[in-house]
Amino acid sequence: MKISSKGKYGLLLMLDLAMYDSGTFISLMDVSDRTGVTPKYLEQIVSALSRAGLVHSQRGTRGGYRLAKPAEEITSGDILRALEGPLHPGPEEGDPLQTYWDGLNRVIDAYADGITLAQLVASRQELVGNDYCI
Repeated sequence: MKISSKGKYGLLLMLDLAMYDSGTFISLMDVSDRTGVTPKYLEQIVSALSRAGLVHSQRGTRGGYRLAKPAEEITSGDILRALEGPLHPGPEEGDPLQTYWDGLNRVIDAYADGITLAQLVASRQELVGNDYCI
């Protein structure tokens, strides 16, 4: 299993939306400025996240994107599956190692579904909070 740049940048996009969530819509240009990901690529990513019900969009001058539900209710697994599909590395059923693959898949799902967007924000804020100069 390999997570593509779409999955990595999708996590980054959702992290940004959660960190800067003030109840208003956030433009992709603002997200691009903070993350370094091009707006065109962010558009592709946010489209899939919107279809998955993870973000809401609004057009117009005050338009942009925001989380569709609280960061505590969105897991990294939700985000990755919306962009990557199933997270399972194992082959199709009938494989002689199916029991092994099933176990590995459970571990991957448990880890990805056990980390919420809110936890990622808290982790990021801890890192940023320790970066100061005198």
